[in-house]
Amino acid sequence: MIGTWTVLPFDTQHDAAEPLGFLLDNGTDRVLYATDTYYLKYKFPGCTAMLIECNHSYKIIDENVVSNRLHPVLAKRLMNSHFSLENLKEFFKVNDISKLREIHLIHLSDANSNEVQFQKEIAALTGKPVYIAAK
Repeated sequence: MIGTWTVLPFDTQHDAAEPLGFLLDNGTDRVLYATDTYYLKYKFPGCTAMLIECNHSYKIIDENVVSNRLHPVLAKRLMNSHFSLENLKEFFKVNDISKLREIHLIHLSDANSNEVQFQKEIAALTGKPVYIAAK
């Protein structure tokens, strides 16, 4: 407990020691914070806001590898440790987002993401306002 907030840590899938995400709940608002993970194995019903990683897209990574802007080893690491646009879309499809009021996309890659595209695709899929966190 921190003030009126209950903070529930949960494990994430990343290539670091003991990576965590957090679910914060004060009885009125329920906020998911998840970064440094390539997928989330849990469902989070009733969230009113999400701050969630959308680091790259597989298509952009593939284009960067083909054009020698990204080394294949680093590409593999990114795909196995950070949330892709494609995996994030699947996450939204299997979670109840009926109470969700806003989505904040965080931890976008400088070279392997497209802010405008990601914002549009997530907003179109969810029907929710989507914001891009400042880098």
